[in-house]
Amino acid sequence: MGILNVTPDSFSDGGSFTDHDLALRHAESMLSAGASIIDVGGESTRPGATAVSEQQEIDRVLPVISAIVDRLDVIVSVDTSKAGVMRAAVAAGANLINDVYALRQDGALQAAASLDAAVCLMHMQGSPATMQKNPRYENVAGDIAEFLKGRIAACTAAGLAQERLLVDPGFGFGKNDKDNLELLHRLDEFRRLGRPILVGLSRKRTLGNLTGKSIEQRLSAGVAAAVLAVERGASIIRTHDVAETVDALCVAQAVMKAGSHKVVMANG
Repeated sequence: MGILNVTPDSFSDGGSFTDHDLALRHAESMLSAGASIIDVGGESTRPGATAVSEQQEIDRVLPVISAIVDRLDVIVSVDTSKAGVMRAAVAAGANLINDVYALRQDGALQAAASLDAAVCLMHMQGSPATMQKNPRYENVAGDIAEFLKGRIAACTAAGLAQERLLVDPGFGFGKNDKDNLELLHRLDEFRRLGRPILVGLSRKRTLGNLTGKSIEQRLSAGVAAAVLAVERGASIIRTHDVAETVDALCVAQAVMKAGSHKVVMANG
């Protein structure tokens, strides 16, 4: 999943793709590099981010989504928590709703249930404005798994088939470095939810704290994290660095398949 932020203030690429032609060219570049999904976001969810209006978010994402759908053969995701943006984006051709609030905002659950799109349910403790102010857990992986289990139940009760749902533990969203590392270590536990796992670790602050590198220098750390996540069960990697991540995952998946083949041969 290639990240396309059409915002002026996202933590990594804010302001880079607010021009629609530049945004489309970047989407084309990510598709050529191996992205299967383009995730279009019109509101920053970085720590301390300020919310924007529903109409402002629609004005940012709709022309870009429409252009991608018209010109490129790729799955389009909309990174939003607002019901009106979900409806407008899906009407324009978006296939996936990627919601950091896991459909807890006003009208979001009802909107998603009425639309023909998949939904990614992410865990976040607090809100973007407050989430990094002393986050706490009793058992970080267990607590988050229980939250996601509850959101899956709420979705199915509202008429969303489980087959349309993905889950994301929300690295960096109301988690400190220790939480993020434990979550990655225990990521395979989220397989018990029975839904595909999406992971977004690209250029995150924890990687910078581990390596001492600036946002622009976290490529290698992000690729390493992506490989570890896939080894532990992630199905989708959300990244700014598509080409490098695709190459690394090609190698990782080949090795994983080789190991599986060896087991089958030994048992046969």
